[in-house]
Amino acid sequence: MAEQDGKRCFPPVADGDTRLLILGSLPGDASLAASQYYAHPRNQFWRLLGDVLGRDLAALPYDARLAVLRAAGVGLWDVVAQARRKGSLDADLRDIRHNDLADFAASLPSLRAVAFNGAAAAKAEAQLAGLGLAVARLPSSSPAHTQAYEAKLAVWRQLERYLDLSA
Repeated sequence: MAEQDGKRCFPPVADGDTRLLILGSLPGDASLAASQYYAHPRNQFWRLLGDVLGRDLAALPYDARLAVLRAAGVGLWDVVAQARRKGSLDADLRDIRHNDLADFAASLPSLRAVAFNGAAAAKAEAQLAGLGLAVARLPSSSPAHTQAYEAKLAVWRQLERYLDLSA
């Protein structure tokens, strides 16, 4: 693959109040171009998490979305630090370098749970073994994962137990 196909994750969105960390695989091309998590217009992340939080996150500007997440104790990051990939499909990830999830999770004093957004992200679950965190495997919010929205949302609702829904 050409050198320009090398891609890097964004910095984490998390702080000492993060109780739930949602981990994706690696931002897709639309997200990388916009410098925003889950920027593809057909990605259902903001709609799914908005329904869980009881807020219309998709209607908010990006910075306001992140502020709502922080207030609810939700953090975002990716399991892949850097990889080569033509396009945005996780199946096309090559030369993968992972983020150090265990050290990062250990640095978040309020962290109670980690949720993996999709099967590719969930492959990193073993990195968090022994930390005493609850783990949730979520159906991917990606438009490439064609499960019906309501079926995805039913699984995503398990996140409510880790959130401050009064925020």
